Amino acid sequence: MANGADNLRRSGLSSLPGWITGYQRNDFRPDLAAGLTVGAMLVPQAMAYALLAGLPPEVGLYAATVPLVIYALIGTSRQLAVGPVAIVSLLTATALAPIVEEGTGGYLGAAALLALMVGVVHLVLGVGRLGFLVNFLSHSVLVGFTAAAAIIIGFSQVKHLLGISVERQEHFYETVREVISGLSGTNTATLVLGSAMLAALFALKRWAPRVPGALVVVVVSIAAVELFDLQQRGVKVVGDVPDTLPAFGFPDFEGSLVGKLATTALVITIVGFMESIAVAKVYARRHRYDLDADRELFGLGGANIASGLFGGYPVTGGFSRTAVNDTAGARTPLASLITVAIVVSTIAFLTPLFASLPNAALGAIIVMAVVGLIDVAEMRHIAAIKRSDLIGLGVAFVATLVLGIEVGILAAVVASMLVVFARMSMPHSAVLGHVEGSTNYRNIGRFPEAVTIDGVRIIRVDAALSFVNANQVKKLIIGHAASLVDGPRALVLDASGINDLDATASEMLDELLTEVDELGVTFHLSDVKGPVRDVMRRAGIWARLGDRVHPATSEAVAAALGLAATTGDQRQRGIDERRPAGTGAQPPREGPVAERPLDATPEHRSKHDIGQDMTLEKQ
Repeated sequence: MANGADNLRRSGLSSLPGWITGYQRNDFRPDLAAGLTVGAMLVPQAMAYALLAGLPPEVGLYAATVPLVIYALIGTSRQLAVGPVAIVSLLTATALAPIVEEGTGGYLGAAALLALMVGVVHLVLGVGRLGFLVNFLSHSVLVGFTAAAAIIIGFSQVKHLLGISVERQEHFYETVREVISGLSGTNTATLVLGSAMLAALFALKRWAPRVPGALVVVVVSIAAVELFDLQQRGVKVVGDVPDTLPAFGFPDFEGSLVGKLATTALVITIVGFMESIAVAKVYARRHRYDLDADRELFGLGGANIASGLFGGYPVTGGFSRTAVNDTAGARTPLASLITVAIVVSTIAFLTPLFASLPNAALGAIIVMAVVGLIDVAEMRHIAAIKRSDLIGLGVAFVATLVLGIEVGILAAVVASMLVVFARMSMPHSAVLGHVEGSTNYRNIGRFPEAVTIDGVRIIRVDAALSFVNANQVKKLIIGHAASLVDGPRALVLDASGINDLDATASEMLDELLTEVDELGVTFHLSDVKGPVRDVMRRAGIWARLGDRVHPATSEAVAAALGLAATTGDQRQRGIDERRPAGTGAQPPREGPVAERPLDATPEHRSKHDIGQDMTLEKQ
């Protein structure tokens, strides 16, 4: 409890946010413009996303009120626009549809419960400073997952654009099959209206990006329904929207729902936080201010808890609205509070106007919103940087389409982890050669002018040694040792790229020393880092190597050629930070602390670090 309280205090939750206490008058006008613009965009989007989640339109509006206030008071992003988003809406529908009947009070209660659970997961991650867990979902996996989710979301709206009835299906291919089988029942008026609204949204985005396209489509579609009496022609509309403001209350639910929704709550938290933190970082860098990831967890957690307590469903920060918020001039979270005022005013006074709002218009708004989530340019960028990242991206994309949202993202995470393990199991290594006129040794594959030395093989391994790659590294080194047939027959392992050593790897090194000795090859080690030295000492390898450990590769080569003595105080030679026995000094404590004392004098530094400063550039 004490640690949790300390984390809350460090997150600054016990005081007013700085943007309130230090608010500047000249920020008000741009904040007002941004708040009004996003409000005009959010009202129709919130209603559309609620429809996507299988919820009444007013639930989307409720999720766009109190949650935004809570985030504005806790969060650290000045431009992030929190509220209902497409992917979270789809995840909500995917989780609730199999266990609760859509359109019932139980469905509403389950959606509110899910928001509460998502909020609690956010807070637990924030108190425990466990935000690093989102790193298990790599950027490439998120791109693939988002693209597949966008296709699923977009296709789920085809029924509204065509005016046909399609039962919600668990898998994408089942939805496609249902839509195809129902094409014969397409309503012409709905098809024309939906196509026109979709075309209008694309046209406005292309030629008038500052115009709130969603609001224009809502107004025009309502007018079309009224003027041409489209309801009588089979166009489905939203119907009456309650004008009651969101009220505080705990949702009604069965206890068994908590267990059934636990996995979805975790998935929504991870996906929602990654989407939110990604876009928030973009604008924090652009406007040169710091973003506190842990406090973002508290802010989003509080927003989701508020959404659950005020009749909403899970929320997070959205890409498109945040971009609009920034473009419109938002400088502080006051813009979000102004957006809330617009939404509340709409609920209180304008909901009767939405009775004739066609579902086709809301479907068009959703399709337009998710088209941008299929980021082909980013996929090409990932392929250009690291082709192996396409494995996680492809698995995420295909698995999400074929297996569904939750199973798909799990499969994608597993695939990305396997790719990481595959990279670790085949670490980069290099044979080094001497650069004439210097003490440097470089990868002969990249520096052809680097000269190798007859009878001495110098190898560098650029990876932490662990159970994943121990056997591969052992085979590599034994192979090089066995290839030495003439000269001094010495092998030097440059350990400058080895950052860690686990128990399996230490056992491998012990066996390696024996096998290299049996081949009649002398094994030398250079530039060993502190954490690796600690493990080697505890495993007895350090003592076994004795004077075959060197502070730099140049000294290891000189010793292998018999050109330099290797005896003397290892501390004086920059090999081992421990003082000789009997000096009264204690070795440094184990752990991720600096090896150099904080109060080291220049004289101490020159003795202690002469070897450590001779690091090799990893080329």
